[in-house]
Order: sequence, then structure tokens, then C-alpha cells
Amino acid sequence: MKALAAVLLLGLVLATDASAAGPKLSVPKATLRAALTCKPGVDRRPILLVPGTNLDPESNFSWNYERAFKARGWPYCTVKLPFHTMGDSQVAGEYVVYALRTMARRSGRRVDVLGFSQGGMLPRWALRFWPGTRRLIGDLVGLDPSNHGTLDSAVLCQASCPPAYWQQATGSQFNGALNSRAETFAGVDYTVVYSRTDEVVTPNLDASGSSSLHTGRGRIANVAVQEICPADVSEHLAMGSYDPVGYALAVDAFTHRGPAKASRVAAATCTQPFQPGVNPATFGTDYAGYLAAVGNAAVTSPFVPAEPPLKPYAR
Repeated sequence: MKALAAVLLLGLVLATDASAAGPKLSVPKATLRAALTCKPGVDRRPILLVPGTNLDPESNFSWNYERAFKARGWPYCTVKLPFHTMGDSQVAGEYVVYALRTMARRSGRRVDVLGFSQGGMLPRWALRFWPGTRRLIGDLVGLDPSNHGTLDSAVLCQASCPPAYWQQATGSQFNGALNSRAETFAGVDYTVVYSRTDEVVTPNLDASGSSSLHTGRGRIANVAVQEICPADVSEHLAMGSYDPVGYALAVDAFTHRGPAKASRVAAATCTQPFQPGVNPATFGTDYAGYLAAVGNAAVTSPFVPAEPPLKPYAR
């Protein structure tokens, strides 16, 4: 009865959201549906995996987080974003909105979210401009998320760049809209995991850096992996694929009320070379494929001469 009541209640929420949740999605529903892939599991909140820039779910998560969640029996979904997550981030945000609505409707539960880099930031675009999604997310975990852009893009994008590069540049119009009014919202638990040795999302030397969140009514934890393991030197791509501390913090957030707590992560985590899900025997090949995907995406994605204009709803 409780499960049925939860489904009915969430159905009522979704029905209400349909008329007052934010702008109409511009991407055809068939396209959004085809981008979402889900795997069943035990009766718990499903987890949405959102890939980073230059990546798709397969290259980002199939050899690490997907294996780990499957071993735990956890249900999860992945969302494939346009142009290897290098297209217009505003459009990519619509894919996240659709995924959240679909997963919540199917499960009758809130959805937990794990995103890497841009994938850790994009759900916040959904939360900012589609208010109904604030009722659909339980925990949002970002691994080195580009919440306030990066100086790297500001330097790199002097002439022509993929749309998402422009939008993730420090001081972009996109970042101004994303972080306007409030960075977090009540009812959502935010865990930001970052590395002080991140060379892509910069600066990230402390909790005043790009990734960390501070304002709004959400419950927030900003945790550097070096707070737990001082010798951890994971750079950006390691954080999104095999760093055991980032994984431990994500699991801590997903298995406790509120955001993750560094004090609950076992000291033994610091001695692990890889997170669960990563196969040491195939790590070399898997990681090489991951790096190749990043490089290939940079060649095949569209380049534009300036940041895409803000959508009317975000101005």
C-alpha cells in the first residue's frame, strides 16, 4: 500500500509539473526517449548517470560506475547527450529534464543523480529553470563539476569552440544564468566532490573554487578528495572514471540522509588504486578507450565562433 501511495502521489506531482514546471521541451520526445537507457535493480531510488564533456555514457561509465552499480543490484539509467556532450548545454539540459521525469514516473521514487564534469553541472540547469524537477531529485553528486565554469575554456575559446566549451568558460552568460538567484534548492542534497589537482575545471584549490556550491536552501557538502586522502593526486579524467575516494563519497551520499560526509569514508579507501567496478586486469585497455573517446569527440563535434545565445526562458 505504501508503495502504491508513493506512486500515486508522485503521479499527482508530475501532473501538476506538466503545466507549471518550466519551458516546453524543444527536443522531440522520440529523440529524448532514445537517449535514455535504463537497467533494473533492487527497490531503491534509481540513479541517473550524466557523462562529462567529450564523452558518452559508454565511454564514461560502462567500465566503472555501471559495473559497480550492477554488482550492488542498484537500478540506474544513462543519458546520451548531443555531440558527445559538446553541443549546446541548454539543449542537453532538456535531456536531463526528460530523464528525471521518466525515471521518477516509472519508479514512483525520487531520482539520485551522479554526474562528471559538465554532467555534474547540467542537472542544476534543469533544477534552475524547470522547478518541477526539484521534487524529483534526492541526491545530486557531482565529480569535479563545472558549476562556475573554468578558466581553461576562457583561455581556449578565443576564436572557435564547441558550444559547451563556450558555455563552461568562466564568466559565460550560461554560467551567469545557471547561478542566478540561488545555486541550490530545498529538498535536494548536493555533494560536490573535487580534486585540488584538477587541471580542467579550474580553479579548484579549495571550496572557493569552480566546483563548490554555497548559496540557496539545499543541503551542501563540498569535499576535496585530499581532505580524506592527502596523497590523492587524481586529475580531472581520473576523478570521473576510477578514483576510489570520489566513488566512496558518491555511495555515502546515496546510502545516507543528506549529502556525503568525509568522516564516514574509511581510511582504507586511500590504499585502493581503483574504485569498485574497475577491472585491474583490463584497466589499461579500458582507460585507453576512455582517452580515445575524449580525443575523437574533440575532432567530430561542431565548432562555433561564439557562445550560443541564452534561451528566452533563461534571460
